Amino acid sequence: MLQIQENISLKNFNTFGIEVSARYYVEISREDELAELFLDPQWLGMKRLVLGGGSNMLFKNDFDGLVIRVNIRGIEQRLQNNDVFVEAGAGEVWNDLVNYCVDRGYAGIENLSLIPGSVGASPVQNIGAYGVELKDVFKSCRAFEIATGQFKTFDKAECGFAYRESVFKGALKEQYIIVSVKLHLSLLPHFNLKYGAIEQELLNRNISSPTLKDVSKVVSYIRVSKLPDPSTIGNAGSFFKNPIISRKQFEALLSNFPEVVNYPAGDEVKLAAGWLIEQCGWKGKTVGNTGTWKNQALVLVNHGGATGEEVYSLSSQIIDSVYSKFGVLLEREVNVIG
Repeated sequence: MLQIQENISLKNFNTFGIEVSARYYVEISREDELAELFLDPQWLGMKRLVLGGGSNMLFKNDFDGLVIRVNIRGIEQRLQNNDVFVEAGAGEVWNDLVNYCVDRGYAGIENLSLIPGSVGASPVQNIGAYGVELKDVFKSCRAFEIATGQFKTFDKAECGFAYRESVFKGALKEQYIIVSVKLHLSLLPHFNLKYGAIEQELLNRNISSPTLKDVSKVVSYIRVSKLPDPSTIGNAGSFFKNPIISRKQFEALLSNFPEVVNYPAGDEVKLAAGWLIEQCGWKGKTVGNTGTWKNQALVLVNHGGATGEEVYSLSSQIIDSVYSKFGVLLEREVNVIG
């Protein structure tokens, strides 16, 4: 029997550590519990929020509805020659899945080491880091359709992946709840080492022929050196997307700021949002109970007791200052709730 709880604090369920509460809260550990939940028309008509690791959201207010925490576990794999298909429950911790695969020699997600959050959130956000995105290794996901009570499998094309985007954030927002994700990995690694400081750090360690574990350890080391631990100081990792601009706009920007940090993005150019923010003087700055991280301006932090409104206000100030200086409009990567 499902246990629906009332007036539950969500402070420990969001990595920003914002003190807000949910009017109703339920934890789902099996697929059939979703069908059971939505047999009750009360929940069908209520405002809902699906919660995984709470690592990519900012609560501005209490949530006056039903919070559904998906905690479906389990990891299975199937080998086919050098291909490996790994399926994980939505409630698995993403980095636990990365470690599971790296330890077994399954290549493809080593660059995504130490990304916070749950497996179920990974296709919603099309998570990515250091030149790799989930879509590069995504095979399919299984999801529960709230309106019909049926399960549907989405392949890569149906997910509409783009930079930090998917159909689950767009056209199908709040219509499905992801219960498992299947990845297509390989026993033959094809390393992507060009992005960020991976190559340099491998050189620093005198590693010329890296293993999966080497790459994972280096990525983890770089992330820890730049990003704060949410258990120590509240944050949601990168708060803003790296903006992608036209080549024409980039050429104009380059003439005024020749040192601008950039990366190729097909026919367009991706800019480093952290660099743009730092140039506006925000790195390590404290504003009330919030601020930006001392080692990475892209990360907003809760120094203790910050409200979601405070964090959101700071993000708006940063967006305005970057646009004023560079003519580039930053977009929030985190999901703002309320």
